[in-house]
Amino acid sequence: MTDNHVSGMETSAISVLKRAVELDQSERFQESLVCYQEGIQLLMDVLKVVKDDTKRRCYRDKIKGYMDRAEQIKAHVNQMKEDGKYHEQVKISEDASGYSYEVLFKPYISSLLTEVWVQDPYIRHTHQLYNFLRFCEMLIKASCKVKKIHLLTSQDEADGGQQSNALAEVRESLRARGVTLDLQYSSTIHDREIRFDNGWIIKIGRGLDYFKRPKGRFSLGYCDYDLRQCHETNVDIFHTKHTKTL
Repeated sequence: MTDNHVSGMETSAISVLKRAVELDQSERFQESLVCYQEGIQLLMDVLKVVKDDTKRRCYRDKIKGYMDRAEQIKAHVNQMKEDGKYHEQVKISEDASGYSYEVLFKPYISSLLTEVWVQDPYIRHTHQLYNFLRFCEMLIKASCKVKKIHLLTSQDEADGGQQSNALAEVRESLRARGVTLDLQYSSTIHDREIRFDNGWIIKIGRGLDYFKRPKGRFSLGYCDYDLRQCHETNVDIFHTKHTKTL
């Protein structure tokens, strides 16, 4: 393996671990834990190919330090979960980018996740229906085994046909992947929240519709939501041992 490749791996590890420390200091513990774990693995990959004994000792010391902190965070998060006191908040500022569904939900998705409840009154217009589709795609690609997705939304009184046809198509597409979509409508819902059966509850002020329109069909962010600018909104994350249906 070339020195340049090792240097690139080390740079990636430093970048991820720097983000882990920033999240840790902001008390966004679950997110920081994911970054610590990724960064530690990258450093361990570097350690495997480094030959110099002095450098190897340095890497081992760094890995031990980060592992110790990760274990402390894990114990802290588990205790807060046990006490029913886990709460953290992510503030998405106006025009911020880098908040795709993959980024936002990744820390809360695990191999234990099999069922998801989405309550969002605004899965009606074309771009909102695409948001829900993107959310489903994220779940299908994630490291979990989702078998059922529940959607509770309100009916589009102006163009109910487009909404029902689009969601029927999403349902069929999910069914082909072995996932059931349970669809229900309500004319009275207002709150927006997403519940995972591994205990996580994510409440987004704007629901799934926190992205701004792209400047054009061929502008950056049209396809990749990590590059899409956002509206200002708050994301509150809670954890409960027993996730209830909506």
